[in-house]
Amino acid sequence: MNEQYRTVTRQKIIDSQARSWSVLTQRDVWLPAVAGKAVAVIGMRRAGKTSLLWQVLARRHAAGVARAGLLYFSFEDERLAGMTAAGLDLLLQEYYLLNPTWRDQQRACFFLDEIQLVPDWELFVRRVLDSENVELFISGSSARLLSREVATSMRGRALEALVTPFSFREALRHQGREPSQSADRLTKAQRSQLNRDLLEFLSVGGFPEVQGQDLRTRQELLRSYVDIVLLRDVVERYNLSQPQVLRWLVQQLLGNAAGAFSINKFHADLQSRGVAVGKDTLHAYLAHLEDAFLLRSLSLDTDSVRRRQVNPRKVYPVDTGLIPLFDRSGKANTGHALETAVLHELQRRCTDVAYVITPQGYGLDFHARTHAGEDLLIQVATELDDPATLARELRALQDAAVLWPKAHQLLIVLQPPLGVDMPADVKLVEAGVWLLGG
Repeated sequence: MNEQYRTVTRQKIIDSQARSWSVLTQRDVWLPAVAGKAVAVIGMRRAGKTSLLWQVLARRHAAGVARAGLLYFSFEDERLAGMTAAGLDLLLQEYYLLNPTWRDQQRACFFLDEIQLVPDWELFVRRVLDSENVELFISGSSARLLSREVATSMRGRALEALVTPFSFREALRHQGREPSQSADRLTKAQRSQLNRDLLEFLSVGGFPEVQGQDLRTRQELLRSYVDIVLLRDVVERYNLSQPQVLRWLVQQLLGNAAGAFSINKFHADLQSRGVAVGKDTLHAYLAHLEDAFLLRSLSLDTDSVRRRQVNPRKVYPVDTGLIPLFDRSGKANTGHALETAVLHELQRRCTDVAYVITPQGYGLDFHARTHAGEDLLIQVATELDDPATLARELRALQDAAVLWPKAHQLLIVLQPPLGVDMPADVKLVEAGVWLLGG
């Protein structure tokens, strides 16, 4: 059997190193670079992890690394089924037989995709880091390459790079319409086009494969993404005994994007329908869905552990394109989609985020804290033409500012109203401009 694996491995290495790569939309993904550590590229299925590996490979080549020193190898190959960690050593043997001058003398770069399909792959990765002159990237779609698995298996030997669906800027770049100038240099026509593009982005979402597809194809693709995550990354991974409850939970969560969700209320609703399931099980299911990157939940911003536990969580899908797929109201829900897009952008900017209920009982969408310790209070709205709506949004911001007096207050809106006087400490920002980093 090893000779079969050896033959397949050798041919895959030869084919990979002879392969040219396509021009792919460049991603704005932060990649850690620490000597002696692998980079684990993680994220939801179909978000673009494999494409990112090829982009990094191309960048290494452009920076001067010879093609012989760059290896992309995917273990998602039926000819490698049954391979064990011992068989992984064939990869090193065959690579250095084909490229002998690279062993120890030059630093090669390996991109190992779907390596989690091989049992005990972690032992091989740690040995490569310890004994070979190799820069190492690993990636995969299985739940075995989620954050907690990487942290446990690699024991500090890997740093994560999270790949999400396209951001607004990346979606524009994919379409060839990324602004080349800063937001304050856009003409009126360019701003109008930007607003139109944003509305399209909020509806379509950012999964690379759905870009440019018609509505029916897009919905079928997105539905298949959710189905495979539920089946492979949750039901099979955790051997769930009540998969139908999981599906009801997903329908509830994704059908109420940016809304408050209470395990207690959902549990009571299931009980009223005669469904026997424990609250602890529901908490575990929610955690599994977050681990699989299908959604993100925010807790109430408070120092009290008990208040965080008893208050509802706000839940957001991984991509705005999933909202119309699960929302049964028939409404556009542009506001929920915009709030979701803002949260995703805050995550990309490496902020800690929670929602706020002010002392006066007003709801604030986000309190975000940057790694530099800067506080941001953010309220998101689609329009502010109604004076009562504007007053309500400002009241929440300014009431929250009592708790964080040094925080920057942002009111992010799709289309800023004309002729409105804003308080001096509140910055009114056009949503498209803010999402582009302005």
